[in-house]
Amino acid sequence: MGLFDFLKKKEKEPEYDVTNMSVKDLGVGFLLDYDMKSWQVKEEFEYDWGSNNFSSEYKIDAGDEVCFLHVEDRGELRISVTKSIKIRKLGDNIIDKTIEKERPPKKLELEGIKYHLHTDNAGYFNDKSAGKSDWEELVSWEYYDDDEKHVLSITQWGERDFDAAVGLMIKEYEISNIIPANS
Repeated sequence: MGLFDFLKKKEKEPEYDVTNMSVKDLGVGFLLDYDMKSWQVKEEFEYDWGSNNFSSEYKIDAGDEVCFLHVEDRGELRISVTKSIKIRKLGDNIIDKTIEKERPPKKLELEGIKYHLHTDNAGYFNDKSAGKSDWEELVSWEYYDDDEKHVLSITQWGERDFDAAVGLMIKEYEISNIIPANS
């Protein structure tokens, strides 16, 4: 040990057990298996919904497909895998109607699936992978089909800035072989 070695920063120990990885342990660079494909976590996002309620979202890439893995733990783990869609797929005037009524319709149909409004949440968004702590305001509406298997979300970022995503609710066991970034 050199004279000034004590001044060197120690590498931060991981906050997870590599022998028992969970979707709650994910971070940028991690690898995982889902739907018979291997995926890499490319970006990590955090949501603050108030009342000490946070959720995480990960942009995952399988090489031929990009999805978003959303993980929320409010006593019960809720996981969804979604893909971004053009907001106009939900109707040509969906943005104008949402702005006018200050909320989107209670029911939507997309590709033969009927969705019902389940929750609306105001919160804050942070792009953790950008290394900043800038939080952006948002309003998010979640829709589910009758079986709560399919999910559709609409997010409003500003007065006229909207995006949408559609996908599936999944179980934790559907994500496997999680490998940390520094393995």
